[in-house]
Amino acid sequence: MKRLIIIVIIIIVLGLIKWFFLQNTTGEKPSAKPAGVNVVGITAKIAKESKIENKLNISGTVLANEEAQLVFEISGKILSMNLREGARVAKGDLLVKLNDDDLQAQLKKLKLQEVLAKDNEQRQKKLFEIHGVSEQDYETVLNTLKSAQADIEYTKTLIDKTELHAPFNGTIGLRNVSEGSFVSPAVSIATIEQIDPVKIDFSVPEKYAALVQPGTLIDFTTEETRNDIFQGRVTAVDPKIDIATRTVKARALCPNNKGKIFPGSFAAIQLVLKESENSFMIPSQALIPILNGYKLFLIKNGKAQETIVTTGLRTESDVQVLKGIQQGDTVVINGVMQLKTGTPLKINALQ
Repeated sequence: MKRLIIIVIIIIVLGLIKWFFLQNTTGEKPSAKPAGVNVVGITAKIAKESKIENKLNISGTVLANEEAQLVFEISGKILSMNLREGARVAKGDLLVKLNDDDLQAQLKKLKLQEVLAKDNEQRQKKLFEIHGVSEQDYETVLNTLKSAQADIEYTKTLIDKTELHAPFNGTIGLRNVSEGSFVSPAVSIATIEQIDPVKIDFSVPEKYAALVQPGTLIDFTTEETRNDIFQGRVTAVDPKIDIATRTVKARALCPNNKGKIFPGSFAAIQLVLKESENSFMIPSQALIPILNGYKLFLIKNGKAQETIVTTGLRTESDVQVLKGIQQGDTVVINGVMQLKTGTPLKINALQ
């Protein structure tokens, strides 16, 4: 019995020792880190100044430098054609001739009438000088002569209109009529286009309008010549901004002596605006949109620090930061949405 009591006492003592040990261990917990304060692992980038070429990618349309529909001002039957499709012609070349037999006959008649009227005017003038006829009689004869001369000029003008000449150096398109056809001013004979050089028309967002001036260079490609990069020069800029699209129209000229560029083509244009110095390119995921712009987080003394920034040019993956960061700043790239100023950070990777 005495032995049993000793065993029980030993068990109680061991239990008390264990309890005190657990109490002392639990009492050390307050010295650990407070609950809820976690170190966030992030990817960062060191800000470095760089020179950035400000390029704007836009679309445009290729146009012929000059283009016209070849039509007659009068009606008539086509007598002859010197109009070969796809041929190059020079300004003033005779392309199509209408039948003018009736006008030529009328011209001969009017010239005979002019001769008679001129002889009559000479006789009346001599009589008028010796007071053989009145001034009114002489003026009547003189007006008859001038009327005949005016009719001759009018008929010559009609004869001129039976000839269709090239208005400028260019290339003839597909013709719509044949020799012997009867045509009127409503009938288009063919088109003529001047394709060396070619025009490139495009529109620029209004915030870049002041940066596009005559002389600005553009690089562009077309669908049919994707491997060839052509260069043009801006020749004119529209003086007003389109209120519907908030863009300004511009036009450039590009040499096309090899004929590789076709009017009507879609042009993928890269417009070089200017070079920016002392700026930083930061991955776009580092930026957080706010009411008046953007913010990002820097690492200061191992903790996150919120910074408001001013942005500029954008590329497919990066954004230009103009104000808000300095050379050598460490910028948080990912995981920014869960951060706030003072959050402890650990850099897992550095870009």
